[in-house]
Amino acid sequence: MTGPMPTKTSQDPEHRNTEAAYGVSFHRMTSLSAAVVLLAAGIFVQAHSSSSEFDYERLLKREVPGQAQVIDWKSFNVLPTVSPPSVANATTFFFVPPGHDLESLKEKPFHIYDDEFYDIIGPNPTLTLIANAGTNPMFHEAPVWYPPTDEMFFVQNAGAAAAGTGLNKSNIILKIALSEAAAVSNIRNATGSVNVQTVDAPAIINSNGGTNYKGQIVFAAEGQGDDVTSQLVVMNPREPYNTTILLNNYFGRQFNSLNDVAVNPRNKEVYFSDSLYGYLQDFRPAPGLRTQIYRYNPETGAVAAVADGFGVNNGLTFSPNGSHAYVTDTGANKVVLGWNFSEPASIYRFDVQEDGTWDNRKLFAYVDTGVPDGIHCDSNGNVYSGCGDGVQVWNPSGKLIGKIFLGKTSANFNFAGDGRMVILAEEDLYYATLGASGGGYIGDV
Repeated sequence: MTGPMPTKTSQDPEHRNTEAAYGVSFHRMTSLSAAVVLLAAGIFVQAHSSSSEFDYERLLKREVPGQAQVIDWKSFNVLPTVSPPSVANATTFFFVPPGHDLESLKEKPFHIYDDEFYDIIGPNPTLTLIANAGTNPMFHEAPVWYPPTDEMFFVQNAGAAAAGTGLNKSNIILKIALSEAAAVSNIRNATGSVNVQTVDAPAIINSNGGTNYKGQIVFAAEGQGDDVTSQLVVMNPREPYNTTILLNNYFGRQFNSLNDVAVNPRNKEVYFSDSLYGYLQDFRPAPGLRTQIYRYNPETGAVAAVADGFGVNNGLTFSPNGSHAYVTDTGANKVVLGWNFSEPASIYRFDVQEDGTWDNRKLFAYVDTGVPDGIHCDSNGNVYSGCGDGVQVWNPSGKLIGKIFLGKTSANFNFAGDGRMVILAEEDLYYATLGASGGGYIGDV
């Protein structure tokens, strides 16, 4: 295309990209200076119009990183055929847009649905497979970054038939050194290059969620059978990994199956979800309490319920300033009872009041693939959740802006400070580098 560039308004996204390309602000220039710049741009385009390497459209858009690709919403707004629910539903686990196949989606795993995702992934995002456990779902939940040793802790799937965990034996806690992962971040498949170490903490029975807590890690332990109750357990992240029980009952009644735990960065109270998955995976008794979110005050020891009304409550996190809480509801997946797609595969947002109570529940997002499980925010308040096709990302208004596409389920993941992420995908463990930084509570570490 030759000739002068078209005039744009300051609200036009192409205009903003043109501003970035030329280092000028159109609405601040005089009409004379604007004409000069536009004339220069036209000369530049004409001078390069004969070159096959010149792309006018690319001049107006941000450059797509090597491991990223743009997914055009309009390409699938209207499809030639739309399959019935018996064929196309959440159990298909990923949607393949027209013009793509599974391999092409995995080849460039950072999927850009909106321009906002460019700032999240940065100019050169990478995704590396750093470990594979065969059929054993070793990389499941509770990813917690411990800054003093720069290690990421996580746990094996509790209740998985392939692991033999749940009723007959507890799952295990593991960790990796992030320096080892960073050393191979330029390789797509570096399986075997990172040492996955077992943490010897036998007192934590069927751990699931976890987070930083007063320089240590607090785990949500689901329990085992009728007599090993579900509880919150604090573990020292350094050997010999000694543990202390923080809470194991609600007025003398067993919790059902504690799932996730998070500390509000504003009031420092511990919030946790009590779910049904120990029962649904047949290693905990039938529930004796509602599935609820609770808060625990470390100063007074007080415990109170703050939210209920979920299908199956699951992951839990807070916005960086603690003013909002996010809860994933995985009610569509009842495990042994099967899938029911009239149930939630949803994320809810709550306002956290100054007194620590929750208010103004709203539907934040309904996921397209599988169910949302683990959930975290970055330092800018964008929301990430592990879903049926990998990690999906929304801006604070609930707009899907991108995905880290694995082509398989990620139950959880977490940031390790600035620009680093560990993604748990059951048998597979991934390390990602990107532009965003973690916004979770680190505490006194």
